[in-house]
Amino acid sequence: MQTKYVSRFTVLAILAATAIWSGCSPKKVEPLKTVAIEDGTIDPAEWGKVYPTQYELWKQTGEPTPAGKSKYKKGYDVGEDRRDKLDEYPFLALLYNGWGFGSEYREPRGHYFMVQDQLEVDPGRVKAGGSCLTCKTPYAPALEQQMGKAYFSTPYKEVLAKLPKDQQTLGVSCIDCHDNRGMALKISRGFTLGKALKVIGVDEAKLTTQEKRTLVCAQCHVSYIISKDKEMHSTDVVFPWQGSKAGNISIENIITQIKSSPANAEWTQSVTGFKLGFIRHPEYELFSNNSPHWVNGVSCADCHMPTVTRDGQKISDHRIMSPLKNDLVACAACHDEKPQALRDKIFAIQDNTMIVYLKAGYATATDAKLFEMANKVEATGKKIDKALYAEAKEHYEQAIYRVIFIGAENSNGFHNPKETMRVLTDALKHAASAEAQLRKLLAQAGEKVPEKIDLELSKYTNNRGAKKIMFRPEHEIKSPEAK
Repeated sequence: MQTKYVSRFTVLAILAATAIWSGCSPKKVEPLKTVAIEDGTIDPAEWGKVYPTQYELWKQTGEPTPAGKSKYKKGYDVGEDRRDKLDEYPFLALLYNGWGFGSEYREPRGHYFMVQDQLEVDPGRVKAGGSCLTCKTPYAPALEQQMGKAYFSTPYKEVLAKLPKDQQTLGVSCIDCHDNRGMALKISRGFTLGKALKVIGVDEAKLTTQEKRTLVCAQCHVSYIISKDKEMHSTDVVFPWQGSKAGNISIENIITQIKSSPANAEWTQSVTGFKLGFIRHPEYELFSNNSPHWVNGVSCADCHMPTVTRDGQKISDHRIMSPLKNDLVACAACHDEKPQALRDKIFAIQDNTMIVYLKAGYATATDAKLFEMANKVEATGKKIDKALYAEAKEHYEQAIYRVIFIGAENSNGFHNPKETMRVLTDALKHAASAEAQLRKLLAQAGEKVPEKIDLELSKYTNNRGAKKIMFRPEHEIKSPEAK
């Protein structure tokens, strides 16, 4: 069964790669007559006085997205309820039980709402302090420079209170991506992405404009570790790229970095008692790892900020959203298929991702419950095989980090179909190995283990967090394989 999925994904990946025209590039935006904006100006309304068209498009990131365009991402569509991933994928409520992500894990709204979404989510999600603002507010670089290490550990709302009152809920803005003097793209977060680029041998001074059209997005659309001290106070925000190189930041190296230090264990999983790290929205890592579009020189902005004509001028669309929700306008620059044919290809990739992601997720959740059983057996005084337990734990961690990686990445596999399937099939293998070892361990201890493990999902999906959130079964995503 797994081989079938791999072969289908390989074919789809080849189709995607060959469908891109050789040397394809999007329609070029027209050169802007730039006007220098005063240094230190963060309020986008001030930038909007000079660049009103771009400003009006940026403000549209605060509007609901068109409904009925995306199959799996409906979190802020017109007329739709905001989705919580713990309703969509109930096994995540089990796996993440023990910290904020296990209480509320809503799909984000547009860039406009980045800080507001944090203020509205379960308070457990911002316990890491000022670190949580690193990707959310354009004031983050200045805060880190002013506060030093205290920026990371100071309570979230205390850091937020340092901002001008009328700017405290401001999300990603012009200054995050543009130099205020000539509008050139820039990397504003030297303390995170800047450091990470040096780790993988990239000279920031030699970056091309096209490379920056991806890397300004990679300031936030990446995974990161919020490292901790012994008292579990945040000490830094680090991209786990050591041992990797540009174009090959693999899940294996990310896991190695997470497991390399106790400081990277950010939370304790309730079901198993294990201290674990986390992987957050790794769009850049997945996309840049030899994906068809990456290989053909396509940038994030080419697809998510296509050229549009406003007032007779060609500019980049600053209403940043999925090409699916923009009727695949960006795709027409390189693909000659009709939009519906392209949509069908995307949905086929995402369906196949979903089939294997759900299998891997539930298999990993089954392992967690078996560990819970083994821990209870040991607590009664029975001896368990420690070596077998350690081997199962290693396989389990390899599985869960892969499941988290694909689940947190926001394209449902489309950004890199072949790599997505490789990661998920490896997750399945690791989960299967852990289950076999745990069943053997429990049998040796004299425990009778049922063939099907009761995950007790209602225990984790209901009464979640401070808000006592209840499970919404109508939002659960079922496997396309069952239809």
